[in-house]
Amino acid sequence: MATLTIHQAADTTGWSPRMLRYLERVGLVVPPRSGGGYRVYGAAELQRLRSLRELLAQYDLGLSNVAFAKRLRDNPRLADAVSTWLEAWLWIFSKPARPQPIGNQDWLSFEQEKGRKLLASATHAA
Repeated sequence: MATLTIHQAADTTGWSPRMLRYLERVGLVVPPRSGGGYRVYGAAELQRLRSLRELLAQYDLGLSNVAFAKRLRDNPRLADAVSTWLEAWLWIFSKPARPQPIGNQDWLSFEQEKGRKLLASATHAA
C-alpha cells in the first residue's frame, strides 16, 4: 500500500487533519516523515487510527482520557502521584477515623454539629 498524506489519511479515516496532528502531539499515533518532512500514513498508522476509534466507542472515552492514560504509562512519577492521591482519597471515605490532633470536647462538638446538620437536611427533604 502506498502512503497517504495527512489530508488523504483524514479523508480515509474520518479524523480531521487537525485531529491527526493532535494525536501525533500527544503520542497516540506518530506517523513517519517523508524526506521532505511531511507526515506519511501507511497501513500501520491507519490501523492504529481505526483501533483508536473503536477503543473510544467501546468504552465511551474521549481522546483526552486515552492521552492521559498514555502520560501515566510514560511518566512513572505522574502515575505514582495520581495513585497516591487516589489512595488517600479512598482512605478518607473507606476508613472513617478520629483525627489525632482533635481534643475530646472538639470532637464531640464536631459530631454533634454534624448530627444537627443531618437531621436538618432530613427534615427539609421529607
